[in-house]
Amino acid sequence: MADNVRELRPRAPESEKLTINLGFVDLGRIDLMVRDGFYANRADFIRTAVRNQLERQGDAVRQSVARKQLTLGLSQFTRQDLEAARDAGAPLHIHVLGLASIAPDVTPELAREAIASVEVLGAFHASPAVKAALADRTA
Repeated sequence: MADNVRELRPRAPESEKLTINLGFVDLGRIDLMVRDGFYANRADFIRTAVRNQLERQGDAVRQSVARKQLTLGLSQFTRQDLEAARDAGAPLHIHVLGLASIAPDVTPELAREAIASVEVLGAFHASPAVKAALADRTA
């Protein structure tokens, strides 16, 4: 039965791991908050702290997103999207705050023909060959 199961569309990850270095005193203070039940674990504390700081700076972030004309969230580019841009003679300028993802079946040649520039604040998922082909167009 397991042989008949196929994944229709690969799932995009919902987060990306980030490593930070903290001083021992800050780390101890976080552990104290966790031990006293304010947070489930260190990661929960750090995620909450990051969200709170981003919320405090929300207006500045929104203004910057608008000024730089960034697409907010998840942007997926399929082979068909890139072929259409190439065929129309209108190369894409990818400007994303969040996750930009280029489908695995996109060739490096198609990516170079269809994408004029890439600026991603967050994560950029593409095959290593496509990333290499776009290296000179990536900010």
